[in-house]
Amino acid sequence: MIRAYRPADLDALYDICLDTGDGGRGARHLFDDPRLLGHAYVGPYVAFEPDLAFVVEDDEGICGYVIAASDSEAFEDRLEHDWWPDLRIRYPLTDDPNRVVQHIHHPARVDHRLALDYPAHMHANLLPRAKGKGYGGRLVRTVLERLEKGVHVHVRHHNTHAVGFWEHIGFRVVDSADKLVLGLRL
Repeated sequence: MIRAYRPADLDALYDICLDTGDGGRGARHLFDDPRLLGHAYVGPYVAFEPDLAFVVEDDEGICGYVIAASDSEAFEDRLEHDWWPDLRIRYPLTDDPNRVVQHIHHPARVDHRLALDYPAHMHANLLPRAKGKGYGGRLVRTVLERLEKGVHVHVRHHNTHAVGFWEHIGFRVVDSADKLVLGLRL
């Protein structure tokens, strides 16, 4: 069943983020603090754009989600003002910070030219038990119905399953520098 996100779902979304956080594979072994990844890649979306957060739930509980920001540039501005400052205190830079702590302190900004055609961005993650059942496509389409102009996603080059998923929905590669950027005009 696909439904709107509820605040009581937050821990489940953080867990799914961690269990898919290494290019679709589990990332628990990469983090001393199991909430760090969720704080960076889930928390601000459900806090600032809860109307663009949906979950899929089966008999065992929540097994996937999609989250989005309708205006990436405005979302990044809000993160800089209202989200990152507290996390920068909680997770200070060290001599050898992990990539998520670096992201918190030095977040990448969306390329303005990309944002002109694809202003929104989204993330979708499914646990293995939810894959291959059509949930991912239905989750994404639920959010696409609420967006207006265009949307983009970032995918690591080696995550070929994710690339195929997004392309099946209609996204096309629009940049392939550090990560693949796939876009869909609406």
